[in-house]
Amino acid sequence: MFRPFLQKLRKGFHVSTSRGPAALINDIVEFDEETNVATPVPGDVEEGYFAVFAVQGKETQRFVIELNNLANPAFLSLLDQAEEEYGFQQNGALSLPCHPQELQKILHDWQAEHADT
Repeated sequence: MFRPFLQKLRKGFHVSTSRGPAALINDIVEFDEETNVATPVPGDVEEGYFAVFAVQGKETQRFVIELNNLANPAFLSLLDQAEEEYGFQQNGALSLPCHPQELQKILHDWQAEHADT
């Protein structure tokens, strides 16, 4: 179920170029071997992290999330919802169908729960 998502994480996401070409200068470029396309990785997405968008209506916010959240049951539930709503064939960063505040709470609660580990 999550195999396509995890493969995208390993290979890097396609990033929207709506920021303009000048904004991509500082981005790292990774080569996607399956599609033979170079994909820019934003500079703020460090190793061990990935970017997602929380989207609910016109409310959209980008999050850079640590990979350990892939073990978070609440986050995995959002991934299931994203698969049902958008499928994993979407282009660009992964979009999660939730309010940004909801995702922020899920991430905060997970971090607080695992702060000692």
